[in-house]
Amino acid sequence: MKHAITLLAAAMLSACGGAKQDVNTSQDVTVSAEQQQQVTYPVTRKGDTVDNYFGTDVADPYRWLEDDRSSETEAWVKAQNEVTFSYLAQIPFRDEVRAKLEKSWNFERVGAPFKEGEYHYFYKNDGLQNQFVLYRQKDGGEAEVFLDPNTFSEDGTTSLADIEFSKDGSLAAYAISEGGSDWRKIIIIDAKTKEQLEPTLVDVKFSGISWVGNDGFFYSSYDKPEGSELSAMTDQHKLYYHKLGTAQANDQVVFGGTAEQKHRYVGASVTEDDKYLLVSAAVSTSGNKLFLKDLTKEDSKFVTILDHTDSDTDLLDNDGDKLYLVTNLNAPNRKVVMTSAAKPTPDNWQELIPETDNVLRISKGAGYLFANYMVDAIAQVKQYDYSGKLVREIELPGIGSAGGFSGKKDAETLYYSFANYTTPSSIYAFKPDSGKSELYNSPKIDFNPENYTSEQVFYTSKDGTKVPMIISYKKGLKKDGTNPTILYGYGGFNVSLTPSFSVANAVWMEMGGVYAVANLRGGGEYGKAWHNAGVQQKKQNVFDDFIAAAEYLQQQNYTSAGKLAIRGGSNGGLLVGAAMTQRPELFKVALPAVGVLDMLRYHTFTAGAGWAYDYGTSEQSADMFQYLKAYSPVHNVKEGVTYPATMVTTADHDDRVVPAHSFKFAAELQAKATKVNPQLIRIDVNAGHGAGMPVSMVIDQAADIFSFTLYSMGYQQLPQ
Repeated sequence: MKHAITLLAAAMLSACGGAKQDVNTSQDVTVSAEQQQQVTYPVTRKGDTVDNYFGTDVADPYRWLEDDRSSETEAWVKAQNEVTFSYLAQIPFRDEVRAKLEKSWNFERVGAPFKEGEYHYFYKNDGLQNQFVLYRQKDGGEAEVFLDPNTFSEDGTTSLADIEFSKDGSLAAYAISEGGSDWRKIIIIDAKTKEQLEPTLVDVKFSGISWVGNDGFFYSSYDKPEGSELSAMTDQHKLYYHKLGTAQANDQVVFGGTAEQKHRYVGASVTEDDKYLLVSAAVSTSGNKLFLKDLTKEDSKFVTILDHTDSDTDLLDNDGDKLYLVTNLNAPNRKVVMTSAAKPTPDNWQELIPETDNVLRISKGAGYLFANYMVDAIAQVKQYDYSGKLVREIELPGIGSAGGFSGKKDAETLYYSFANYTTPSSIYAFKPDSGKSELYNSPKIDFNPENYTSEQVFYTSKDGTKVPMIISYKKGLKKDGTNPTILYGYGGFNVSLTPSFSVANAVWMEMGGVYAVANLRGGGEYGKAWHNAGVQQKKQNVFDDFIAAAEYLQQQNYTSAGKLAIRGGSNGGLLVGAAMTQRPELFKVALPAVGVLDMLRYHTFTAGAGWAYDYGTSEQSADMFQYLKAYSPVHNVKEGVTYPATMVTTADHDDRVVPAHSFKFAAELQAKATKVNPQLIRIDVNAGHGAGMPVSMVIDQAADIFSFTLYSMGYQQLPQ
């Protein structure tokens, strides 16, 4: 997704926590839990559904909440939101928090430019626009609006998910997401006039857009399931070719749809010279097969590069018949290899950029390769030529994350972004021939990085593993155990948490909060070995790492149990759910967002079966079933336990991690937890898993999360 909008991703905040005892800093600022409002929850009907796994009966009393279309579920959602928003409305400083967030968010944000045809394109948000606007301009000309997603829907919930231009820039195909759904529509336009050229393509999912000249493009999708869109997806993801001027019904299946080509995820990329089509095929979120097709020869057959899923291998670039691949095959931290299209299999690979002790991410542009290494989750960038010769190490503006360094082969200038937890993301122009960088755009935000600091620490997990964590806060912080603290984590799917700037987190720190991010096993910060140390029957390592991070923050007096919040989303929502059910006394507030919380049934919804590499499934074996059941948050809420003050967050249109996970977890908490702390669920309407969420909804959610967190810690007014 070459030009996907990523600027909002960093703004999807992080916050949470939980514990029994409270630490009061002063009588006029904090109150005890008993003084806070008692909550009367809606009655959630219990059904009699029981499943049997390998001879063990497991009750599923809230199975009916999986039916997202039923009137009963709709009424339940409405009743839960009424309780939650009534509770939030009585927090005395909620409006003040929202005002702070809105004021801080209201600044111009500009993305890096990219050239297509005669124009330079760039994304910009004036401040509080719900969606970024795509502009364009010719050299020396005035900028004009090219696409304004804010006009796609009245409430701003339809977003621009992707856009790709034909090779000469005269045509464009862009994908839209409605209400945050993973199902997309593709619209084809004349890039000069912006006129739509033909009917919209529909029912596209988990897809890129790869043009071949100006004739057409490749895209991917599934057959849409009958009934609810939250039903399990087929394992037949197919690659189609759409020829311009023809009906979508006539689009040719290029790959997939047969017993021999049965995969859950199929993606395609076309080389810049239109010579080759590369197809990646996978059965899970880790590991892929790779196939090559010569587009210059009519009716050419696919050639197999990799016939197994033991590695993650992708095309980087080509130079005529030379192919450049990035792979972790026999190289857990990844390397770059070169081979020929005539002999593309691993036994013919030549090592170009060897594996190192640090994880490699790679990009290309202006005839160079850019190796972006993670050194303890911090960026180090080296520039290579296509012979594998080191040109230079690029001097970055500081310690943090750098992204970009990509463009066409003939580009004279490339652009990259730089940010960390206390430095707003800025764009730099880079001259690859000279190695010189200059600031292209820096946001004018009301935030002074000089007043804040980030420190990286290494703490010891339960089994002795050293785990890195970056802790950020306002300078002058007293380590006296009284600081409201948010601990954030993810720990899965080979995802790396590298330093990034968030407007919401900046407001949190400005209010005196500490923000900590732990780089847990299951992520990709130290390569495939780090990822594999947190999958399937090693998943408990991830939870142990997170719990150890919380203990470290308390032992070092950054905070205490009564002032610690934990937060995570999606797989991170599972992390929070598992941590709070295993160690409820360790946290004061827990905020699991769009979480995978029913580990016995996650694989039966939408694309969930594709997550089996990380999780395993309850049908896999008796041992795997028992392991999942032992930590599945929905199945480990116990009667009479005081759980942290919890606000589960989800969205009614989330078709990736379906809201039933969150619905069931909230119902279990409300039925079984003691009444000491509130157990709420906040359900966004006409929203999805998070991507493309309007700024107004992001701000509303952030205000509610911070307000709930501080109020649950006992604050009656904002900490100073």
